Amino acid sequence: MRLDKFVLRSTQLSKPSVISCIESGEVRVNQDVITDARYQVHENNYIEYQGKQLVPRPFRYLMFNKPVDTICSNVDGDYPSILNYLEIENKDELHIAGRLDADTTGLVLITDDGRWSFNIMKPETHCEKTYRVTLAKPLIEGVAQRFSEGLLLQGESKPTLPAKLEHIEVDSTHDSIAELQVLLTISEGRYHQVKRMFFTVGNKVRQLHRENIGNLTIDIPAGTWRYLTIDEVKSLTY
Repeated sequence: MRLDKFVLRSTQLSKPSVISCIESGEVRVNQDVITDARYQVHENNYIEYQGKQLVPRPFRYLMFNKPVDTICSNVDGDYPSILNYLEIENKDELHIAGRLDADTTGLVLITDDGRWSFNIMKPETHCEKTYRVTLAKPLIEGVAQRFSEGLLLQGESKPTLPAKLEHIEVDSTHDSIAELQVLLTISEGRYHQVKRMFFTVGNKVRQLHRENIGNLTIDIPAGTWRYLTIDEVKSLTY
């Protein structure tokens, strides 16, 4: 962890104040004065500020059910940030793991543990994510097989990893086109991957909702959040 982040999580100082106190020599790491805010520190380091040992606050792990027309960002943009829904102290220390587009809903993980979130989302982990997808038109025969073998997306040089596609029929119509819902499970996270996969097979995603990340399933109403249990955190520790 960077020294400035460690101090930020161990005090009530603002980020500018943390940078200032480090650069002015008020922070020691293993008895040495460190003035570089980007200096990497570890769990076994002894870190002091004004002569007192710093102990960081425990990491926090949250599940959030993202509603439509919100963004996975720490600040507002064209749409409001999902962090506006959190009534929690030191909210600026949190970051979002597994971002979703503004028009996509469902399971998002929020934490201040960078190592945990990095391990979940890095490609080598192959953490499975399941989406409920509402399509513009019924799938043609053989699409599930193509998904299971991997698709070469436009602009890519390597096919996608094998994905699992399950059909879910729904009794509704829209503009005289029968809507079809499917469950898609993928184990990577390329840019707009789900939408691009269905585009490759001649279809279009109308609605996209993430239901699962690993063994974790969304179980709270849209726009609400809860802390993960210890077992849930461990289930996503790779």
